[in-house]
Amino acid sequence: MARPSVGDVLGSITLITGSEEFLAERTVATVVAEVKLADADADLTEIAAGDLGPGALSELTSPSLFASIRVVVVRSLQDLPDESAPAMLGYASAPADDIALVLVHSGGQKGKSTLDKLRASAHVREVKAERLKRWELPRFVSGEARRAGTPLTEEAASVLADSVGEDLRALAGAVDQLASDFAGQEVTASVVRKYFDGRAEVKGFAVADAALAGNLPSALEQLRWALHNGVAPVLVTSAFASGLRGLARFLSAPRGLRDVDLARECGVQTWKLKDLRAQSRGWTPEGMSAAIHAVARADADVKGAAGDADYALERMVLTVAHARSSR
Repeated sequence: MARPSVGDVLGSITLITGSEEFLAERTVATVVAEVKLADADADLTEIAAGDLGPGALSELTSPSLFASIRVVVVRSLQDLPDESAPAMLGYASAPADDIALVLVHSGGQKGKSTLDKLRASAHVREVKAERLKRWELPRFVSGEARRAGTPLTEEAASVLADSVGEDLRALAGAVDQLASDFAGQEVTASVVRKYFDGRAEVKGFAVADAALAGNLPSALEQLRWALHNGVAPVLVTSAFASGLRGLARFLSAPRGLRDVDLARECGVQTWKLKDLRAQSRGWTPEGMSAAIHAVARADADVKGAAGDADYALERMVLTVAHARSSR
């Protein structure tokens, strides 16, 4: 989120919705930091919504003798007692000028009625903290790099997302590490590979990329290397599933699209289109169907349907690589 000013958060309500804890916590920290910047002695109060009994919110937001401005963070808004909802909505209609109220809702249907009424208030600013899809992770990485003042190339952002995985906290930490070592310099994909070589998911995607390109010897070699180094089998099947989704979107995309539009259609970064074009040669609808079934079967096997996960993965690699050359 863009950093708000103290004028944005005081006398208003910041409503954070979604299950991505890292994004939610960052938003809370941003609001608190903005208020503390205006007044280092500002009070901070945090409370679980389930503990907000009748009159509790009024007590938290009543004038204070000890601080001119305050931050009140109410967590797990979905657990707000029904009898306390009217007081919350009443406050939202006329918030105190010297208070920054932050409400954190984990998403889902629980407490939705109160949530919808809060959204309708002119004094409520909603910030989404939804879990990101895999194809959105490179954009998150690029944003983190801009925040840190260390630009990443488009390919580098995608490679970093593949290398580190879907944990946003880990991704942000990886960007901070690069920013510390390459302050102000553009970071390329080769630098990212050097720094994060050996992370589990990048090896899973290396196996998938080789198999989807029909390079069976390389795919099997990468698979054995990955398993030898402790890569979880489920990460390999996940990489195959992701690769097949991108390839299927590429094969079914309208002809004549610009690269930027085609990348959006496929849910990938533009640099990945070169790989998809190479992988797409030799694939037929029948081959795609066989590959998808093979990955689904392997995924079930490594999650307990079969006793030998290594064999299940090797069978998947063989099937996918052969499916590409089917006519």
